[in-house]
Amino acid sequence: MATLYAASDFTPATVHAVDEKHPETSVETIVAESSDAEVNEEEWKYPYPTDFKLDNYPIDQQPRQLTVAVIGAGLAGVTAGILLPIKVPGIRLTILEKNNDVGGTWLENIYPGVRCDIPANVYQSTFSPNTQWSEEFAQGPEIRAYWQGLAKKYGVYQNVEFRSKVAGSYWEEKDAQWRLEIEDVSTGEKRTASYDFLITAIGHFNDWKLPDYPGIKDFKGHLRHSSDWDPSFDPRGKRIATIGNGASGIQVTPELQKVAKHVDHYARSRTWVAGSFSGHERKAEPMLFSEEKLKEFQDPAKYLQYRKEIEEAYWRRYESQLKDSPANKRATEEFKELMRKRLTEKPELLEQLVPEFAPHCRRLTPGPGYLEALQKDNVEFIQTPIERFTEDGIVTVDGKHRPVDAIICSTGANVDFAPPFPLVSGDKDLSKAWRPEGEDGFPYTYIGLATPGFPNLLFLHGPNGAGASGTLPHSVENQATYIARLLRKVSTQGIRTIVPLKEAADDFIQYCDAFFPKTVLSEKCSSWANGRRPGQRIHGLWPGSAAHVNHVRRDPRWEDYRYTYVRPENRFAYWGNGWTKKERDAERDIVPYLKLPEEIDLRDYHESWWDL
Repeated sequence: MATLYAASDFTPATVHAVDEKHPETSVETIVAESSDAEVNEEEWKYPYPTDFKLDNYPIDQQPRQLTVAVIGAGLAGVTAGILLPIKVPGIRLTILEKNNDVGGTWLENIYPGVRCDIPANVYQSTFSPNTQWSEEFAQGPEIRAYWQGLAKKYGVYQNVEFRSKVAGSYWEEKDAQWRLEIEDVSTGEKRTASYDFLITAIGHFNDWKLPDYPGIKDFKGHLRHSSDWDPSFDPRGKRIATIGNGASGIQVTPELQKVAKHVDHYARSRTWVAGSFSGHERKAEPMLFSEEKLKEFQDPAKYLQYRKEIEEAYWRRYESQLKDSPANKRATEEFKELMRKRLTEKPELLEQLVPEFAPHCRRLTPGPGYLEALQKDNVEFIQTPIERFTEDGIVTVDGKHRPVDAIICSTGANVDFAPPFPLVSGDKDLSKAWRPEGEDGFPYTYIGLATPGFPNLLFLHGPNGAGASGTLPHSVENQATYIARLLRKVSTQGIRTIVPLKEAADDFIQYCDAFFPKTVLSEKCSSWANGRRPGQRIHGLWPGSAAHVNHVRRDPRWEDYRYTYVRPENRFAYWGNGWTKKERDAERDIVPYLKLPEEIDLRDYHESWWDL
C-alpha cells in the first residue's frame, strides 16, 4: 500500500509516492525506469505553446473583494444589509442613508393613524419573525422598532453611513466603478467615494412632494406633507384641509376628524375602499392579540402554522388582478356592498366614491374609519378640483373659498421610479431618461433588476420589482438573493463588469406589453403602477404573480448579460493554478457530500455553493 504526500504550498508540487515495504524506492525512480528510452525528457516540449500565463493561486481562494454601495436603509436596504454579507464572501458593503436611523418609510411617516394595512405577521422577514406583535395590523412605531431590531441583530448598523444623501452617481468606464457624490445632511459638506457596484434601494414612496398648485407659497398657515409630519403640530380645535385619498390620506383624515373643529377633505379621484386585501378584514379600533394567543405563538410549531395560514392567502389572490375574472367580479360586488353598509348616514356618498375602473386597478385602500369619518358633521367631502391656494385657505375651480388653519397634503411621491439624483452612464442620465418626457419615457429595465448601458448597476425593489400577490418582505429577500448570486459570480469568476443585453431588456418589455392588457392594471385609472398616468405603460409591478416571478429569478439567465473580465485575454483565467485551497487543508472536509442517506435530498444534491 502506498501513502501520498504533497507539498504544503499552493504551487503545483511534486507528489511523492513511497512504497511502505521498500521505502528506499521512490515513485520518481519507478517512473524513470519505466519511461520510454527513446524520449529525451530534457529536449521534449509540449507541442502546443501559448503566451497565456496561469495565475498562481487556487480557484477557491478568497474571492475578489467587491466594494458595493446600497442607497437606502429602509426595508429593502436592511434586508440587503443582512443577506449580502452572508451570501457574498469578501463583500465590502456600504449602505448610504440620508436619515439618522434605519427604517425608511416607517421612520419618516409619523402622522396620526399611520399603520400597516397588511397583517404584521406577514409584513416581517421570513427568517426572523416576531411572535409578539401587539396588534394584528401594527402601528408605525412598532413596525419601525421591529426593522431596527432586525438591523441590530444582524449587524447591519456597522455598514451604514447615516446622514449621507447621494447627490449624484457617475459610471467611470476607465476604472469600472461608480463614482458617488455624497452630501452630509448635517453639515452640507460633500465627499466623493467609488464602488464596484451600485444598488438602489430607495423605495417607491421615498421622494414625497407637495402639490404644485398656484399660490401654495402664499399660504400662511400650517402646511405639511403627511410624510413630513410635524410632531409639534396640535390639530385640536383647528380647521384643517386634507388633500388626497391614497393610503396616507385615508388613514390621517379620520384621525384628524376626531379632534379638529372642521375638516375639508379634498379627494378628486374616486377609489375603492376595501375591507381587506386577502379576506382578513381590518377594523377601525386596534385589533389586539390576546395574552392567550401571544402565549400560543411562543410554540414554534403553532406559530409557524399560523403564519402559513395567514400568508398563504396573499399568494392565492392573483386571479383578482385579471380582467373579467370571477375573483375580480366578486370583489366589485363585495366592495360596493361593504361601502354601502358603511355609508348609511350619507348613502349619496356611495355614487361619489365608487370608481368606474375595477378593483385592483389602483392599490386597494382598506381604510377602516374613513367612510365613517366622511359622514360626520365636521367633515366636508370635496371632489371639485382645486384652483389655487390663498393666504388663508383653498379656492376650488367653482370659485368657492374655504378658509383653513392648516393643510395636510397626502398627495403621494415620485412614482415614475426616476432616481431623485443624477444617475449617469455615458451620455444618459436615468433621472431624466425615465421621466415621462425623457428618452425612455418610463423605467426601462431588464426584469426589474438592471438596465442596458449601465454596468454594475442593480435595482432592489425597483420598477417591475414585485408581483401583485405574495408579500413584500419575501419579494425583497428573493431579489436580494438574485443580486447576491450575481455578485458571487462576478467576485469568483474574474468578471470586471456585467450589464444586461439590450435585446434581453427589449424582450422583457415586449412580454410586459403583451401581459398587462390582460389585467385590470391597464384600465384608465391613476396609480403608482403607471406613474399616475392613466392608460400608460405599467411599470410598477411584475408581469405575473409573485409565485411566477419566484420561478423566473430562482434560475438566472446569465446568457442575457454581457461581460468584461479582469484578465480580458482569457475568460477562464480565474481558474488559477488548477488546485483548490480546500484540498490542501487537512482540517477541511473534502467530502461534504457524503451524508447519512436520510439526510440527502436529491433535488438539490451537489448544488449548494458554500460546501463544495
